[in-house]
Amino acid sequence: MVIRQSFLEEVVTPPHAHSLSSTVTEPKPVISLHPPWTTIFQGERVTLTCNAFYFSAREKIKWYHWYIGETSHETFRNTLEVQNSGEYRCRAQDSPLSNRVHLLFSPANLILQAPLDVFEEESVVLRCRTRAKAGLNAVMLYKNGKVLKALENISDFTIHQASLKDNGIYHCTGIKEDGHYVSSNSVEIQVQELFPPPVLTASPTYPIEGRAVTLTCLTQPVPQRPDVQLQFQFQFLRDNWTLESDWRSSPEFQITTVWREDSRSSYWCQARRVTSLVQKKSQRFQMYVRRVTAKIQIYTYPELALEGQKLVIICSVGGIQEPITFFWYKKTNKLSRRTKIHTSSEREFRIPVLTDSHAGEYCCVARNRHYSFFSDLVTVSVKVPVSPPILTLSPLGARTLEGDVVTLLCEVQRGSLPILYQLFHKGVLLKKIGATSWRTISFQLFLTEEHSGNYYCTADNGLGPQHSKAMSLSVFVPVSRPVLTLRTPRAQTVEGDMVELHCEAQRGSPPIQYQLFHKDVALGSSSSPSGGGATFNLFLKEEHSGNYICQANNGLRVQHSDTVSLSVRVPVSRPVLTLRTPRAQAVEGDVVELHCEAQRGSSPILYQFFHEDVALGSRSSPSGGGAPFNLSLMAEHSGNYSCKADNGLGAQRSEVMTLSVIVPVSRPVLTLKVPGAQAVEGDMVELLCEAQRGSPPILYRFYHENVTLESSVSHSGQGVSFNLSVTAEHSGNYSCEVDNGLGPQCSEAVTLHITGLTGSRIGPVATGVTGGLLSIMGLAAVALLLYGWPLRKAGRRPTSNSSRNPSDSDSQEPTYHNVPAWIELQPVYSNVNPKGGDIVYAEVQSVPGKSKHAVASAPGLLKNTMSPTTCLPSHLRPASLWPSAACSLPQDSSVIYSQVKGPSTPASVPQLMALSAPHR
Repeated sequence: MVIRQSFLEEVVTPPHAHSLSSTVTEPKPVISLHPPWTTIFQGERVTLTCNAFYFSAREKIKWYHWYIGETSHETFRNTLEVQNSGEYRCRAQDSPLSNRVHLLFSPANLILQAPLDVFEEESVVLRCRTRAKAGLNAVMLYKNGKVLKALENISDFTIHQASLKDNGIYHCTGIKEDGHYVSSNSVEIQVQELFPPPVLTASPTYPIEGRAVTLTCLTQPVPQRPDVQLQFQFQFLRDNWTLESDWRSSPEFQITTVWREDSRSSYWCQARRVTSLVQKKSQRFQMYVRRVTAKIQIYTYPELALEGQKLVIICSVGGIQEPITFFWYKKTNKLSRRTKIHTSSEREFRIPVLTDSHAGEYCCVARNRHYSFFSDLVTVSVKVPVSPPILTLSPLGARTLEGDVVTLLCEVQRGSLPILYQLFHKGVLLKKIGATSWRTISFQLFLTEEHSGNYYCTADNGLGPQHSKAMSLSVFVPVSRPVLTLRTPRAQTVEGDMVELHCEAQRGSPPIQYQLFHKDVALGSSSSPSGGGATFNLFLKEEHSGNYICQANNGLRVQHSDTVSLSVRVPVSRPVLTLRTPRAQAVEGDVVELHCEAQRGSSPILYQFFHEDVALGSRSSPSGGGAPFNLSLMAEHSGNYSCKADNGLGAQRSEVMTLSVIVPVSRPVLTLKVPGAQAVEGDMVELLCEAQRGSPPILYRFYHENVTLESSVSHSGQGVSFNLSVTAEHSGNYSCEVDNGLGPQCSEAVTLHITGLTGSRIGPVATGVTGGLLSIMGLAAVALLLYGWPLRKAGRRPTSNSSRNPSDSDSQEPTYHNVPAWIELQPVYSNVNPKGGDIVYAEVQSVPGKSKHAVASAPGLLKNTMSPTTCLPSHLRPASLWPSAACSLPQDSSVIYSQVKGPSTPASVPQLMALSAPHR
């Protein structure tokens, strides 16, 4: 019986008897309950017992409990006391899990209690149980919704000898004192079989006539009732007669001898519980009894039947009574028709000499007075040794190329089948094929280069292999695409290096012709008679740069390599340094370009520029050519220049180039030196004109009221002076002009006042210096013609340079111009007597003394009151300057001109006839 309660669902499948004949497995443990109820009030306890069939006290029992989640518990005892609702299972060591047992610990006031299992023929107690303080009356038991019984003073209801009619759903009800009904839980009762119907088996299953057989009635009680004892009875039915045995406790029954006639009988068995009248019968069983069989065999001697040898066919029989007669048959066609060829009392059939006609299938029949026994078939194969095979190539005569498919035919003229053919290449087995119905076999080869060489084939039918003659096969391979490699002595190829270009096709039948191309122009060719590559050597020049390819040709195909690029690096040649100036001469302030260029050399080239071996800077030329270097000129840039070119293959230096920077003259400073504190007629006055900057040679000109007094060339760049013996007419403004070809510069005007001279000084002075002045005058005229005349001819006048103002040259100008008043002066007197001395001018020049303690507040004697373009007095001005160069004498001039009239020269036309020689 399976009890289904309202809170769970489970179906227990009873074991089937026929499963006992299958593989035996360890049975499941069975859980029993004490008390036997599955529904209990909360707070009560139930003891679970795990009944394992092979349980040992030393083994552990593992219990499992499912309610919300799974819990497990191990113990050496097979009992477990519980008080929680849920599903319980157990497992002994190495046994399967037991069936589930569901327990309900109910909080209700009324419950229906029933046992876990109910089996047929057993008594079942159902208990409607109320709590002590529930106060329930009129308790009723229901089955399938109908009142079964009113339980007034008792709580139990007993079902005697349960059967299938007792299956159903049961529950209890009661009435409280307040009249409300109370219902219990529901219990579903299903009555289970105590044991399944038996199954009858025989051992052996197919007995042989005349031998014993054992019948077994297979069934057993359910695991929950292992102590139930069963009895068995066997029954037989033959020719409508029923025979039966007595009831026995053993499930086996032995029949000592069975005959073929027993195959017509039906057999069955019955099983029952010892204390019950319930019987269960098996299905009917019919036994098949086999006849007696003889052991008959047929074989040949020797096993290998060779053509021309003797063969014996033997028929061996046992297990039947003699006399025996032997009949020999041979299968003659494919329709399995047999022809009797021999009858004898002998068990041997002899064939003296084997031929091909004796091949076939044979059998024998052994017959006595009662039975005839047939043997199996034996095949006689007459073996003929194979003849030596012949190996041929198809197609013939054609040149075999890699990639072609050729067929090698191996053929024997005679020999028994099957034949094993094998193809060998250079003694190595390539393929083998077995032939069962023909004597020619073909081997197909998809040719590669490795297939060249000697071939032969063998044929073997088990009587010894035979070899063909060797055949040679040459496979011609078209050249593969060659690989061009470059081998250089260094990481970069440099002009002059010897490089090696190696062209090689990895595959291809020799001879191979190699050609090397540079920019599609053939450089050379080389043949490789035995394969491999070819090498081409090049002594590198600059024009060898470019792309190279090589070509391989073996008459079957022409292949070209990939392009290999070769870049020949050329060391730089000695560079050439050139100077590019905006004018013929390099002048301070100009921007000049130094251009350095190497005529040969691989780019990029790094150019470096040097001035007196000091690096000025560097320029890179990424694509070749030269590189410029701009320089804004200053005076100190004069000197030697060179450049260096370097492209990583060695530096080259240019020749030295000299650059002279011409510095425009600065504004000069004119200084007048007189011998005393005041210039008087007859004093020798020194005019010193000096430019602090300017490249020599420098032409100096001195002016008195814009009339040229003197010109002189300074080749060293220093200042120039000349002495003037002054007269009263020499009073006025003086200036000087400097020019080195880059534009003249004029000094500021310096005013000289000359006072009169006593008579005692005039005569001797004028007479003494007249002759010297005349000689100096000639030299000065020559200098003016050589240097000054071109400028004067072009109409140039002494002008100031806009780029050279006083502020630019103050730091370089001499400190003695515009002499301060505190400098002690000594007058120097000189007389000038132009044109024979009719008019004598006295020039007074103040010369600073060497006293270091001069009074700073002394009044000034010389003042720069004229601009550089201040003109000369009209009576000293050349005709070309009149009348534009008008001038006026300042009031405080320190230079005083005095005029001495001669007897024959008009006073209104004074002329300067002689100049004092310039001095430094």
